Order: sequence, then C-alpha cells, then structure tokens
Amino acid sequence: MALTPLTEARAQILAQTPAAPAMECLTLQDCLGRILSEDVVAARDVPPFDNSAMDGYAIRYSDIPGPIPVTQRIPAGSAADALEPGTAARIFTGGVLPTGADTVVMQENTREQAGLVTVVEQPAEGANIRRRGSDIGAGDTVLRAGQLLMPQDLGLAASVGRHQLSVYRPLRVAVITTGDELVDPGSEPEPWQIFNSNGTQLCSQIRMLGMEPLHYPNVPDDPVLTGETLEAAAKSADCIITSGGVSVGEEDHVRAQIEQRGTLNLWKLALKPGKPFAFGEVAGCPIFGLPGNPVSSWVTFGLLVKPWLLAAQGAKVPELRRLKAVAAFSRPRPGTREEYLRVVVDSQPTPVAKLAGDQSSGVLSSAGRASALAVIPAGTTLLEGDALDVILVSEFLSPAATL
Repeated sequence: MALTPLTEARAQILAQTPAAPAMECLTLQDCLGRILSEDVVAARDVPPFDNSAMDGYAIRYSDIPGPIPVTQRIPAGSAADALEPGTAARIFTGGVLPTGADTVVMQENTREQAGLVTVVEQPAEGANIRRRGSDIGAGDTVLRAGQLLMPQDLGLAASVGRHQLSVYRPLRVAVITTGDELVDPGSEPEPWQIFNSNGTQLCSQIRMLGMEPLHYPNVPDDPVLTGETLEAAAKSADCIITSGGVSVGEEDHVRAQIEQRGTLNLWKLALKPGKPFAFGEVAGCPIFGLPGNPVSSWVTFGLLVKPWLLAAQGAKVPELRRLKAVAAFSRPRPGTREEYLRVVVDSQPTPVAKLAGDQSSGVLSSAGRASALAVIPAGTTLLEGDALDVILVSEFLSPAATL
C-alpha cells in the first residue's frame, strides 16, 4: 500500500469534517478559550463621544496662549457644559470634550494661577482628543464566528456592551491507549513494562484546544476488548483518538477493528515520525489511530488531528507560519518521507537550528527540549549552513494556529 503524502492526507481528513456541535449562550467570564458561533456587531460607536486623551485643559485653539479663565471641571464619567468663547475647562483623561472646544493641552504644558490658565508650550490644533468612533463604529463587526476567544476578545465584546456570547459546545474526545507493555504512572511496572505517556500527552493536547478529553483505561493487546472499547467510546464521544495498534504487527489490533466495525479511509503516511497512522469511523464516530511511539503520536496529533478537531469545533483553521533558519546539522541522504526534526532555534543574530537530541520516535525528552520542528521535504538533502523551514513548537501546539 502506497504511503500518503502529508498534504494529501490533511486535505482528505479536513474534507470529512462534520457539522459544528450545538451552541450555547454563556456570560463573557465563561467564554475564554471557546469558539465563537456568531458575529459580534457593535451597537454604538467606541468611544461613544469625543473625549480627552490626557489630563489637561480643553480650549479653543484660537484662544492660545491665554491667559484664559477656567470655568468648569470635567472628570471622566460626568457631563460637560458647552465651552463659551474665551474660556477653558479643566479636563481629565476620558472626560467628555465640551462643545466648542477643539484642542486639549496637556497640563504639563500649561500654568494655572488664580483661575487663569496660560499655555506655555504650543500644541497642534486638535491635539489629545479621542474622537467618537475612532476605535469602533456602530455597525462594525468586531468579532467573527469561528474565532477562538482570547482575553482581549472578551474585553472587546464588553466594550461594545455585550455581556453574553454564543459559543460552540466543546467537543468530547475519547482517548484510548493500547498495549500490554503500558502501565499508568503511579503504578509499579513489571520489568517488561513502560509508563503510559501518550494518555497524559493526548489529553493535555486536547485540553489545550479547549475540548473535553474522555480518558479510557488502557486496553491490552486483545482484538475483542479493543473493538468493544472503540464501540463504547463511539456512543459517548464526538471523536476517538487511539495510540498504538495501527502498524502491521500481529498484536496491532486497532486498524483491524476499525475495518471490522466501521470504515478505514486512510492508513500509512509518507511522514517521519508518524508513518503508522489511521483515519476512519467506528459506528459513525470519526477515529484517528495514532502511532504508539510518543513522538510520533505528538507530531501526528499536531499536524493532522488538531486541524480536524478545530474545524469540527467550528473554528477557522489558519495557516501556521514557517520561519527560516540556518541548519547546524546535516542530512546528506535524501529520505523517502517528509521529516520533522526536533530542534532548538537560537535566534541571535541569525536563527540557527540545532538538533535537540536523539531523533528516535521513542525519545520524548528531545521533544521537551525542542523549541521548533525543522521540516525536511522528502527527497531532499541538507548540509550544515543550508536554509530550512522551522515551525515553532509554541505555534504547533497552540489552538490559534495549525498547518
């Protein structure tokens, strides 16, 4: 069976994205990290009136330099009387600009004595005024459906008077690890067993996307138990993610159970690490079968599962930036698969990518040290000093961006 290139696999997976989940209306305080399901339109201008950008004096520019009698005081949050010709108003940041004033002079550039203010440093006409609607105009769309809501977005929604927003319900994602060799952290392993890192890693990646992981107990290498667990998960989850059991060994049962109890749409990628990867459905529930090696699981989740989850959540899936760096290592032999290497990027003065350690797909420590992934296209050689593309790990994991 031919290996599927990453770009082709991603397009095939995204083409099978289901409709977004149900919507719910929440207060702003409960919307952080959720996906907006409606456009947010401003009902009025922001700011809603001309106001002062500084503490100082509101005047007519033609009355400079003075001295000018001060006839009113305008703190923020109070009304202002019209400014009579030849007078000034003491005004504070955010205070309403009185009708008739056309300039605010900073208090540092004035001298007030006996109720008279004199301008000692000439301002520009119209200085230090925040005009009505200069930030947002009534009718402007300030947030769009499909947007991941960050703190500044919620502040923006509050600035236009919204106290609730319509958001999508978080996806429920079943996480199932497989393998007789796995034991949960906190347990005492037998000499032939290893601790289960993929369960924790996958659940954490799902939580970072604002979704709800459903963590199932590890499933031993048994075909019947594997199939029964997949069908049980399909009844309660929007999506299933497994790790292990999708290669070609006699004890790899996940792929076979997907084929027996559903449909296998994709298997085996032209990707390193991450060749043994499956995508299909069981009992109508989408399923991703990830490799058992922890780095392969981590990479394939970021490259393929995360885009699908975001799209299925109703989020827009933007392009992930690829930055240029200089290689501090070589790959003299071209590979047959697109390769993602864990690297540390030193950005001063020119970005230089150094290998973060052992690149084996079972060595998770190098992923912990890495600040970026270096992309080596299939059929490409690389010499030390060559330019290459890197993807920052912070963006690779972020819910706001993906490939």
